Amino acid sequence: MATTSVVPANRRRAANAAEELEFETTEGVKAIASFEEMGIKDDLLRGIYQYGFEKPSAIQQRAVTPIIQGRDVIAQAQSGTGKTSMIALTVCQFVDTSKREVQALILSPTRELASQTEKVILAIGDFINIQAHACIGGKSVGEDIRKLEYGVHVVSGTPGRVCDMIKRRTLRTRDIKMLVLDESDEMLSRGFKDQIYDVYRYLPPDLQVLSFLMP
Repeated sequence: MATTSVVPANRRRAANAAEELEFETTEGVKAIASFEEMGIKDDLLRGIYQYGFEKPSAIQQRAVTPIIQGRDVIAQAQSGTGKTSMIALTVCQFVDTSKREVQALILSPTRELASQTEKVILAIGDFINIQAHACIGGKSVGEDIRKLEYGVHVVSGTPGRVCDMIKRRTLRTRDIKMLVLDESDEMLSRGFKDQIYDVYRYLPPDLQVLSFLMP
């Protein structure tokens, strides 16, 4: 289990001056200073650089490699430290785009965060033809059903709508191998515990779980 804690910083400093941040890292977790050293797919590297990153932020340096290695990870990071883009790049690295089934599920406490995560995944994964969809309240249920039946690789959503899509058997869970709980402490404080549990019990047992907490 890898645990990383990062002190708040703005997005620019996180992306370009990670050495200025303070952090706490689980023993045995090494900081990797460049994306190339992480073993990331070439086409995904193109997407990362196109998105505007030059080098990994502090949390990316410490958490990306354990995630890629298939380890369960708990990481603590403030918004603006590269957390969402780290989720996006690790999910894109993980997914097999030749199989049009949901393989990674990301749960977020707000519609805005779930939508933002979807957009970053699509941007970073532009050169690998990743298909992602945001399942959030306030959007058309019919559109969710149409997208999911067509087939996507990643679903980013809020617990209520995701649970609804699973119970409708529109969101197929048999190929999901990665569950990301973004701002998991915030989700619990908002009363999503039962819905998260409902989602979890539909997922396969051999699941990689990533949990991201706010400081």
